[in-house]
Amino acid sequence: MTDNDLPPRLGNLTFHGPLSEERAVRMIERIAAVSPATVLDIGSGWGELLMRVLEAAPDASGVGIDINAEDLARGRLLAEEKGLADRVEFVEESALGTERGPVDAILCLGSSQALCDPDLPYDPAAALRELRRLVRPGGRVVLGEGFWERTPTDEELAGMWPGAGPGDHLLLGPLVDLAIEAGFRPAWIETASREEWEEFESGYRHDTEVWLAANPGHPLATETRERVDGQRASWLKGYRNVLGIAYLTLIPVD
Repeated sequence: MTDNDLPPRLGNLTFHGPLSEERAVRMIERIAAVSPATVLDIGSGWGELLMRVLEAAPDASGVGIDINAEDLARGRLLAEEKGLADRVEFVEESALGTERGPVDAILCLGSSQALCDPDLPYDPAAALRELRRLVRPGGRVVLGEGFWERTPTDEELAGMWPGAGPGDHLLLGPLVDLAIEAGFRPAWIETASREEWEEFESGYRHDTEVWLAANPGHPLATETRERVDGQRASWLKGYRNVLGIAYLTLIPVD
């Protein structure tokens, strides 16, 4: 069985999250405006946003860290294609307790859990303190963080991921308060739109759905179908219009 026979993975996504091209451009402009020399992407995946920051800040170099080797390999190939291989490094390692700071700019989109002890309940306050430790004075942090649009019902929680509970996320106001308590000023607060969510959720499964339709009798079809159907149901019957993503552009203060 060759790689071409296997179900595809995330090939239809530009960013690994509900992030539009238009919003990404604005985020990048705000980071590039401070002329960063060093950029760290925590949970970088294939690092599309990181590389766009480097394109907008031509004197900068960047490091993307992640534990998914496949995504990192994709990032290295993209860096070659973009002519950025000499300015960006993709490293397979944990972000927990990382010593890769301080840097001028940090991207951490949907990956703040990587900064927390996996043996303890997720603590967004601890993640924010780590981000404050890793960024230099005058720098910028772009944090993409989940929050509840409203308190979910028991029925909605039952439709989400295993063990989902109301304490898994904060409302937006308390989340921003935590950022301030950690030593940041929230220079920009924005949230993913319904359209961005739908583009991401459909794009996340698009290539696999096409593969399933074309390969119903494949040896991997049953387990792939069950996985994809479960993912879709979790969104449509659980966190759709309940779970939000906040994009916070944060400035460190003393």
